Amino acid sequence: MNGIRAIFFDAVGTLIRLPRGVGHHYSAVARRHGCELDAAVLDSAFRAAWKAMPARAATRIARPDDDRGWWRALVASVLDRVGAAALDRDAYFAELYAEFARPGVWELFPEVCEVLDALAGRYALGIVSNFDGRLRAILGGLGIAGRFEHVVLSSEVGADKPDPWIFERALSLAGVRPEHALHAGDDPRCDWAGAAAAGLRVFHLERSRGDLRAIIATLTPPPCAT
Repeated sequence: MNGIRAIFFDAVGTLIRLPRGVGHHYSAVARRHGCELDAAVLDSAFRAAWKAMPARAATRIARPDDDRGWWRALVASVLDRVGAAALDRDAYFAELYAEFARPGVWELFPEVCEVLDALAGRYALGIVSNFDGRLRAILGGLGIAGRFEHVVLSSEVGADKPDPWIFERALSLAGVRPEHALHAGDDPRCDWAGAAAAGLRVFHLERSRGDLRAIIATLTPPPCAT
């Protein structure tokens, strides 16, 4: 894959994961507030609430609350679905929101540091993510924040993937043209279609079939035949 100068990565599902799942943390925080909620039921409710949530508006400017209001509405929907009427929702949300930036909650996929080491110095590395400012603390806690020249967050640029604007902002910050950039991600709509529509080349990460190590082979030209 010739001509690549910058590589952007999706975050959740590509670089980082929740090893214990969303429901575990919703349940653990609820327990600290005196309410027993089943983690598996919460996982199912979260998936349903996520699908039903309205898309965040593309403002092309930083959203003023760093998407906190959107997350609060999502959590309220989850609690409604599981019938958690007894919780103090204000206190619960405040602690739950902080929970997902705590050390030890997220982890790197096993190959991430190896891949970043192999690419460092050869390419400008960045992140393009539909996350909010908590991602910066997460990356710092995992020891990889310094690996990336730019971290482009949907809450800060006012557009979510697959909107081309978030990719255009990343390209502008990196100072590269679309054809000289590669985006690596696991979501067919947000990462693959979104980046391709913005003119970037795309690495299709399918974790059921492989991991990020394949990006190194993709970027390395085969040896010349003798």
